[in-house]
Amino acid sequence: MMEIHAVPAFKDNYIWVLVDGGNAVAVDPGDERPVHEFLDRKGLSLSAVLATHHHADHVGGLVGLAKRWRCPTFGPASENVAGLDQRLAEGDRISVPGLGLDLGVLDIPGHTAGHIAFAGTDLLFCGDTLFACGCGRLFEGTAEQMVDSLGKLARLPEATRVFCGHEYTLANIRFAEAVEPDNARLKARKARESEKRARGEPTLPSTIAEELATNPFLRCSQPAVIAAAERHAGRRLPDPVDVFATIREWKNNF
Repeated sequence: MMEIHAVPAFKDNYIWVLVDGGNAVAVDPGDERPVHEFLDRKGLSLSAVLATHHHADHVGGLVGLAKRWRCPTFGPASENVAGLDQRLAEGDRISVPGLGLDLGVLDIPGHTAGHIAFAGTDLLFCGDTLFACGCGRLFEGTAEQMVDSLGKLARLPEATRVFCGHEYTLANIRFAEAVEPDNARLKARKARESEKRARGEPTLPSTIAEELATNPFLRCSQPAVIAAAERHAGRRLPDPVDVFATIREWKNNF
């Protein structure tokens, strides 16, 4: 039975390591060292590396891992990532080597221009596009692109587990509370996630259902979020893209 482990890296990154039997696959390895240490400690062999986007804190260890383990690498077709063997775009599917896991590829630009996600039957590796109770900054894309990308992820089955790239959850919840202070599901989530962090546990994975109920960036058509964004902007916001752009800028300076 496959297990998914959160391997910490840098200050707040997670490298996701999928394990089945003696085989492992690394997702978004920004640093090779913690992955080598995890594999050596567990007696595992690396059979593939997956990357969602080109930022160094997600791909910095890709070449070194592939060299040591002589394994194939998979990543975005339209981004400059050194060492990729197979470049992927929406509609592609891969059978992950060593795991027998079938994943589809989604194009989710916004954080970066060519960001992709890997989606399985009940799991999603979405890099820095969708966070637990948040979303990535718009470094290379537009608000409209990000709204489209987040909408694509929001339409996945609600039970889908969301494996994103960073432990930003409590900070994201603090902002979400400013947007929706009366959201009871958000209050409950804050208590639950705070307990996990107090125990030194990751808050991830989340689920699509939880994000739909508590993540303001997936709730830009909800009256409470619209009202909060309009109060912040000091004007009427005619559509969800304007609402999203307003709360994204608000979060940038929160």
